[in-house]
Amino acid sequence: MKGSTYRRCSCRDPKTGRELGTACPKRGTRNHCTYSIRQELPSREDGSRRSFARGGYSSLKAAQADLDHVRALLGLAEADDREGTELIAAMLAEVSGEKAPLPEVEETRRRLNSGQDLIGSLTVAEWLDRWLAGKRIRKSGLNRYETDIRMHLKPRIGNRRLDRLRVSHLSEMFTDIRDANAQIVEDNAQRRAAIDELATVPWKGAKNRARRKAVKAAIDEMPPFRRITGPATRQHVKATLRASLNDAIGQQIITFNPAAHVEIDPVRKPKALVWTDERVTKWEQTGEKPSPVMVWTPQQTGAFLDFVAEDRLYAMWHLIAFRGLRRGEACGQPWSETNLDTHSLTVSSQLVQDGWEIEASDPKTDSGYRVVALDDDTVDVLKRYRERQGQDREKWGTAWVETGHVFTQEDGSWLHPGKVTDLFERLVAASGLPPIRLHDLRHGAATLMLAAGIDIKIVSDTLGHSDTRITRDIYQSVLPHVGRSAAEATAKLVPLQRKAEAEKAALKAAKKERGKKAPAKNADRAKGGKPSNKTKGQAEEAVKAKRRKPKK
Repeated sequence: MKGSTYRRCSCRDPKTGRELGTACPKRGTRNHCTYSIRQELPSREDGSRRSFARGGYSSLKAAQADLDHVRALLGLAEADDREGTELIAAMLAEVSGEKAPLPEVEETRRRLNSGQDLIGSLTVAEWLDRWLAGKRIRKSGLNRYETDIRMHLKPRIGNRRLDRLRVSHLSEMFTDIRDANAQIVEDNAQRRAAIDELATVPWKGAKNRARRKAVKAAIDEMPPFRRITGPATRQHVKATLRASLNDAIGQQIITFNPAAHVEIDPVRKPKALVWTDERVTKWEQTGEKPSPVMVWTPQQTGAFLDFVAEDRLYAMWHLIAFRGLRRGEACGQPWSETNLDTHSLTVSSQLVQDGWEIEASDPKTDSGYRVVALDDDTVDVLKRYRERQGQDREKWGTAWVETGHVFTQEDGSWLHPGKVTDLFERLVAASGLPPIRLHDLRHGAATLMLAAGIDIKIVSDTLGHSDTRITRDIYQSVLPHVGRSAAEATAKLVPLQRKAEAEKAALKAAKKERGKKAPAKNADRAKGGKPSNKTKGQAEEAVKAKRRKPKK
């Protein structure tokens, strides 16, 4: 196809305003004119002509280089490849019209061969929408992705081109989130202070009523209470973006994932702490928990189970406390997977909460599918619960909802996980025990198993962890007496010289003390007293013998 380079003078006639072109008297002057290129492109489907045109080159060499670049792009499509030819022609026409940089030849070849858009004009927002629409996961996970995209990713980086997204852009995004957190904290503090002030203003009196009205107006003008975007949420936002960009790499839309290289604040997961007597005392004085994750001692766990012994869902609390099922797993456990004759149950489903709605789902992870062994006491508890459930079924008659679940509402319908949590918190508060979450009851089961000397692999499998490292990371702290026993056993393994010397000194002191007591026995004997090393019977026999001795 035709293409050429040419010089162009942009000088205009001061009278007519027209370009002088070749009539410009300065045309022959060095560096006065610029160079331009024009390359014919394949005609459109309707037969109309189109071309690639660009000017402003300072030298003929620069203009010729771009013309060769355009021709190389046109040569990427085979002569009989009408679709490829049309795609490249449309791309060059768009690049010419927008005065955008020419795309790289090899990158264009890769995109053409993989069936991608030749122009990387796809924005981050457009890609995220396309990616989310193609996800086939459970509803709760999909909603979490949608929230990250709607609340954080689209507002901050959605208008950027996907192929031009950089690590610096993501660093700026997370800095903006931290700045927004600081503003939210300040706004919440101002609103709380205004509400507290309003509570102190009396109702009676014209002056007080005016003051209350002014404070209420100020509160209405303030932003509502908002939650900050914490470290865990920021990590999830990063994970969402990283997963979507990995899929974009898999589809060869981009070649680099900036989300894999941006650094943000790490999440420090709280460690499980046991409610020792000292911590309980401090909690009673201040009302503060030492850690978000607290675990009861065996005595406290027993006290709670005794307190809720008559509760309708006692069997659930018992099962979670001893076998460590998750809340959703306990709510969704079917009788068909609970074999009391073989003392085992199989965790194969769960109830998950999405907002306030609930749905049945598979276990949280592949390792969540597991067989959990049951002890005799737990089996007896479940048998009694099954009998009681049978009585409820007869009482409700045709109104009974047959779900097949072990733990249900009074009419047999699903238990709502959120309501189960609320009930547990009320029972704990009524018991007077230090507070724990329902999930902490599961933590307690793990701690009890570790305290009983159960192998870490068995504990991990019982809890449904994918790796024993997860179990170790969460339950580094165990019950105090277990830790002390381990410390004593460890200390005895090390032979220290000072220990040996201390034992010798103690033995020497004991011998010296026995030596002091010996003269006292001899003194008693010298005084004619009872010898300390003779029994009473021996002393009486000696006296009789002395009396029988004839006098001289």
